[in-house]
Amino acid sequence: MVQFIKPGILIDFVSKFKIAISLSLILILIGVGHLIWKGPKLGIEFKGGTSIQVEFDKPVNVSALRDAIKNSKFFADSRIQNIGGSNKRYIIYTKVSTSSTTTSIESKLKELLDKQFKGGYKILEVDMVGPKVGKEFRDKGIIAIVLSLIAILIYISLRFQYRFAIGAILALVHDVLITVGFLSIFGYEFTLDVVAAILTIVGYSVNDTIVIFDRIREKVKTNRKLSNTEAINMGVSETLSRTILTAGTTLFVVLSLYLFGGHALKGMSFALLVGIISGTYSSIFIASPTLLMFKGELIPQKKEVDSTEKFKQKFEFDNMKM
Repeated sequence: MVQFIKPGILIDFVSKFKIAISLSLILILIGVGHLIWKGPKLGIEFKGGTSIQVEFDKPVNVSALRDAIKNSKFFADSRIQNIGGSNKRYIIYTKVSTSSTTTSIESKLKELLDKQFKGGYKILEVDMVGPKVGKEFRDKGIIAIVLSLIAILIYISLRFQYRFAIGAILALVHDVLITVGFLSIFGYEFTLDVVAAILTIVGYSVNDTIVIFDRIREKVKTNRKLSNTEAINMGVSETLSRTILTAGTTLFVVLSLYLFGGHALKGMSFALLVGIISGTYSSIFIASPTLLMFKGELIPQKKEVDSTEKFKQKFEFDNMKM
């Protein structure tokens, strides 16, 4: 594997913890503050409404399209976005979401567009989500994120110790809040795709954190004379090349998705971009140094002695049977 950090080089990450946590708190306060101040920008899946995709034969200016539909009660407050930077394909979002009016909405739109564009277009798709269904989606999305964090907390507590689990959960909550804040600041909608991206970020971040925790645990077990700070710095330093490579290659793919994936994937790919950067940062500067907030050894020696004794007893018992 490519080694960005040469073996034997030790970087003092722990000493940067106060700076890192201060920077994170500032970003979280700005992002979450913006979200509370402006309110979440929910997609049609969560708030209910109708989206209509339209494709024109020739390029059409968005202001001309808006002028064509603005006097209708169905489209007075609608939002218009082009797809993939093209001036031929648009999505029109309207708050109207009653199933009985879906056909009426499509008919009314055709009527309005025919007046302005003389049939030089076609309606590709009409999607409608009712307010009740939107609320159900929203509640399930929040529950999915909370349950995933609880499951990770239990898993890491069983595999390592509670202090490792708390460090990992703090890092995950940090990543979710940073991502949600950036989405709000940059004006992206919270859609089902974005919820899927946040769950992906949770999985990605915890995987990175567990790799570092494993190396820290290995350093403690192989050298009991190491202080907790030394073990953490060594564990993070020795996995840094792997962390950079994994994050770099993943970012390259997600960046391609963001640049060339089209309008429909913008929100999801932006959330992934922010989440991967935040997840890598938190694994190094948040999750691992958090272990020092607890007193005592990272891996209690007693458990290791007990395990060694059990192994010796089992070995002697097996020899007696032979």
